[in-house]
Amino acid sequence: MAAVIAEVAPERAAPPRLWRGVVLALAAVYFLVPLGASVWFTVHNPVTGFSPDPYLELWTAEGFVPSLLLSLGLALATIALALLLTLPAMLAVRLAVPRLRPVLEVICTLPLVVPPITFVAGITKSLATGNEVLAPTPFWATLNAIQDDAFPLVLVFAYVVLALPFVYRALDAGLRTLDVRTLVEAARNLGASWPHVLFRVVVPNLRTALAGAAFLTLALVLGEYTVAAILGYRPFAVWIVTISGSKGQLSVAVSVLSLVLTWVLLLAVSGVSRKRGMSR
Repeated sequence: MAAVIAEVAPERAAPPRLWRGVVLALAAVYFLVPLGASVWFTVHNPVTGFSPDPYLELWTAEGFVPSLLLSLGLALATIALALLLTLPAMLAVRLAVPRLRPVLEVICTLPLVVPPITFVAGITKSLATGNEVLAPTPFWATLNAIQDDAFPLVLVFAYVVLALPFVYRALDAGLRTLDVRTLVEAARNLGASWPHVLFRVVVPNLRTALAGAAFLTLALVLGEYTVAAILGYRPFAVWIVTISGSKGQLSVAVSVLSLVLTWVLLLAVSGVSRKRGMSR
């Protein structure tokens, strides 16, 4: 009887493995075929054949480095501000007023239901009204400072709002795996201050969640076009669209390169988090 069960069990286990392989193969085709077609478009020249010139031209293209550095700076500022706003608020709600968790969740996920074009229209109207109302006051200089072309803080504030749903979900998944109340109470009973509890107790246990939130925000900032374009700024995504009309191969090469770099960074962080988890 045992031999019969042993022979039947592998046969029953085979279909799930087969379907898993089919799904993975379809996913690979879905993602890799467009990427391969994009790479072929950038390196294939109808006259000379294979040519890596678009990738070599990237580093000397006008506006490439400034726009990329601007987007990376905006991404770092957005990640820092979003985490500083979201993580303490989530901890305070979990520890002090758990009944407000649904309210905080609704507030953080609300940007998902607001169309970006409506969101940026509201920002534009607010900035125009602010220029009129604050012109006679000292705050007018501050309003102009956050719209500086060198580093527009207004984009950082807008991106923080857009990134809130992704940051909240990533941190919420990490906090659900921890007994936050026990960790905080133990640290407080040992005399730790609240900043020490946050940065030396809670944050080290949320490395994976923080990394996930950071990379989701990075991907959002690098690929966001609508808000920046309508407000008149030129970060990386806007620069790609600007040159796409005259230099199609170059714009696709930039997109492929940014996608590959994002994947490499994500895999590197995943590998580091996995190694740290195994070492524990």
